[in-house]
Amino acid sequence: MSDAHGVARDQLRSFIERIERLEEEKKTIADDIKDVYGEAKGTGFDTKILKKVIAIRKQDKDERMEQEAILDTYLAALGMIEAPEAE
Repeated sequence: MSDAHGVARDQLRSFIERIERLEEEKKTIADDIKDVYGEAKGTGFDTKILKKVIAIRKQDKDERMEQEAILDTYLAALGMIEAPEAE
């Protein structure tokens, strides 16, 4: 086998091992997040709402406002809320 193949094999092994380590870290972090949600639930917080709040905080203001306007439009069309007043 040539050195090029050996180098490629070593590089491939390195990538695989790095990905495996990161996957393990990701699992550990996911378990930690699950534990925090469990703590929050144990103190009386609604975890579904916490997850929504976190998702909302990830959005920028304009994106959030646009989604809220669309949601209001759909809910109004279904008669679930009063139609927003036109300005």
